[in-house]
Amino acid sequence: MIVYGDIASGNCYKIKLLLSFLKRPHQWHHVDILGGECQQPEFKQLNPNGKIPLLQLASGETLSESNAILNYLAQGTSWLPEEPWLRAKVLQWQFFEQYSHEPYIAVARYIAVYLGLPDERRAEYESKQEGGHKALHVMEQQLMQSDFLVGPCATIADISLYGYTHVAAEGGFDLSGYPAIVRWLQRMTQLPDYIPMQDNEL
Repeated sequence: MIVYGDIASGNCYKIKLLLSFLKRPHQWHHVDILGGECQQPEFKQLNPNGKIPLLQLASGETLSESNAILNYLAQGTSWLPEEPWLRAKVLQWQFFEQYSHEPYIAVARYIAVYLGLPDERRAEYESKQEGGHKALHVMEQQLMQSDFLVGPCATIADISLYGYTHVAAEGGFDLSGYPAIVRWLQRMTQLPDYIPMQDNEL
């Protein structure tokens, strides 16, 4: 099993984190996003969409999109409930992450961290703040009611949202006004086999 990714990317870190929780052996292949490696013909043969993360199985088959990879890897484990309603709730939060959370928090962080907040992108960066705080407010309301997003136990829904939420400050989002989220972030770090994004022992 090979994972093509950049550990500093929240979408890629999600995969690394779940693999650590599951203790699944794998090879990590670093991809240089800013260097354009995703757009090279060799990589686009693996993923025509030219994006990471990308999972390649021993058979040679590939799977892209971070949440699809999480669902595949979590199949048959406690990270993905079998009960239909709970599984649907996991998917609900994953769709929320992709449509209401990632486009604001992840993009603001990308502009600030990867691009260095250039003047020509500052207006775009600032425009992401309102949407990001709206998403954080939704999460806060849920996490005031339960320890994790889908009840008392962690699922891949939590991993999906943890990826960029725990580094939201790098995109200009102050989490001090979201105490339930802060407590949730701490709970995630206390789970067995947790690894931080900054762990470069890949």
